[in-house]
Amino acid sequence: MDIHEIKNYLPHRYPFLLIDRVTRVEQGELLKAYKNVTFNEPFFQGHFPHRPIMPGVLIVEAMAQACAILASYDLGEGATDKRVYYFTGIDSARFKTPVEPGDRLDFDVTILRRIKNMWKCGGEAKVGDRLCCSAQLMFTYKDMS
Repeated sequence: MDIHEIKNYLPHRYPFLLIDRVTRVEQGELLKAYKNVTFNEPFFQGHFPHRPIMPGVLIVEAMAQACAILASYDLGEGATDKRVYYFTGIDSARFKTPVEPGDRLDFDVTILRRIKNMWKCGGEAKVGDRLCCSAQLMFTYKDMS
């Protein structure tokens, strides 16, 4: 799934669209995606100018965006611009190594549980073999009219 198709699934736009490509998705199970982290990201201007690292909260947000795409596949409805996914909880978030300009941040997310329109997913963010972040994310959606 390239960036054009991703934009059909997520309402986010620059500078907050944090998924560049989806490389694998299995309905109701897992999704693999990545973000190319470049030096010209707007958050690097202030975090930290002398040694820029990607803020952890944005790594978690990117994992949540991957989860939202996976949830759309789980519903089997395909892309929709009339649905917005909302965080309802974050558990067990851990940050292991920093993400720097030039890194490719790979996301692996899986559905742990689904009850009606609520999901709990597990996610990991890695650069190469290095685990950067892991978390469990809970969310729901709302259809917009």
